[in-house]
Amino acid sequence: MPKGYVIVRAEVTNPEQWAEYVAKSKIALDKFGGKPIVRGGQAKIVEGEGLPRNVVIEFDSYDKALGYATSPEYAEARKARQGAGTLHMVVVEGV
Repeated sequence: MPKGYVIVRAEVTNPEQWAEYVAKSKIALDKFGGKPIVRGGQAKIVEGEGLPRNVVIEFDSYDKALGYATSPEYAEARKARQGAGTLHMVVVEGV
């Protein structure tokens, strides 16, 4: 079964509030067995549009990745993030 991935591009404008979002999102991350494989760090946009913060989270399956992104636990984290920055998220199936 292919793995699932959550891919995020973000720009943080309120780091303190964003930290609250990260702490709350860990509840959903742990519930669905997500493993961050990219989280922040150096990045350079070499083509097209991008945002300064990039995150890739690996899950055992697409269904678990989608479960994470649509869970009530993640919805609570998302509420905490409102006004702390911009985030784009996609759930994809691995090969």
